[in-house]
Amino acid sequence: MERLEGCDSVILAGGRARRMGGADKPGLEAGGATLLERVAAAAPGRVVVVGPPRERPRAEYVREDPPGAGPVPALRAGAARVAEPWTAVLAGDLPFLRPEDVSALRAAARGRHGAVMVDAAGREQWLLGVWRTERLRAALEACTGASLRGLFSSTGDVRTFDFARVPLREGAELAAFDCDTPEELDRARELLRRRSP
Repeated sequence: MERLEGCDSVILAGGRARRMGGADKPGLEAGGATLLERVAAAAPGRVVVVGPPRERPRAEYVREDPPGAGPVPALRAGAARVAEPWTAVLAGDLPFLRPEDVSALRAAARGRHGAVMVDAAGREQWLLGVWRTERLRAALEACTGASLRGLFSSTGDVRTFDFARVPLREGAELAAFDCDTPEELDRARELLRRRSP
C-alpha cells in the first residue's frame, strides 16, 4: 500500500458544553479513559489540543484568543502548530474513533484538499476530517465567521475545498458518535462496558 503523507492532529476540546450542563465534556470518563484520551489514541502524528491544559493525554495544549470564541478561532490556533502537510481535525468527544477511521480519511483525501466523514444520515461531520494543512490555513486566514460548516462549504473564494465524503466503514458505524448530552454519554459508557472482556 502506498505510504500516506505525514499528518498531525488538532483536537478541539474547549467549548461551553451547554447540553452537558457546562461540564468539562472532553474530560469525562467512558470505558476507563476520558473522551479526550480516546480521541488522542486514534489521532495521527503530533497531537495539538485546543482547550484547557489537562494532565492526560500528553499533548501540546493551546487556546484560541479569546477562549470560547468558537470552532474557527480554535482551529486557527491549533493549525498554527501543525508541522505536517496534512491535518486531522477531530472533536474531543468521539469515544469510538479508531486510528483506522482516520487512515480511511487520509487515503480518501489523496489528490484533493481533504476528506470528511459523513454519518449514517449523510451529514458531513466537520470535526472528523483530514485537510491539506496549507489549504486549511489559507481558508482559516480568510474566514471571518466562527462556523466550520461555513469554513469548509463556502464557494467562490479561497475557502472552497475539493473534498471527499467518506461514509462510515462497516463495523465502525459508531466512529462519528459524539457525546453532546448526558444521555449520549451514558449510551457510550454502556456500549463500551458491553465490549470490554
